[in-house]
Amino acid sequence: MKTRLGQQRLLALFAAGLLAFNFPLLALWDVDATLWGLPLFPAALFVIWALLIAVLGVISEHIAD
Repeated sequence: MKTRLGQQRLLALFAAGLLAFNFPLLALWDVDATLWGLPLFPAALFVIWALLIAVLGVISEHIAD
């Protein structure tokens, strides 16, 4: 039962990543602004990517237990 829930969470994470890196939501970050001296768009891409990897690691660890 626990692996089934883990699979559902992985699919939900995949769907969230697909939505986050798709045009309508990605266009929200395409503005002329900076974050700590970096353009907002690449910084947002990196942060979203890092969060997806972190959540993937947490989900994978819970599935392995």
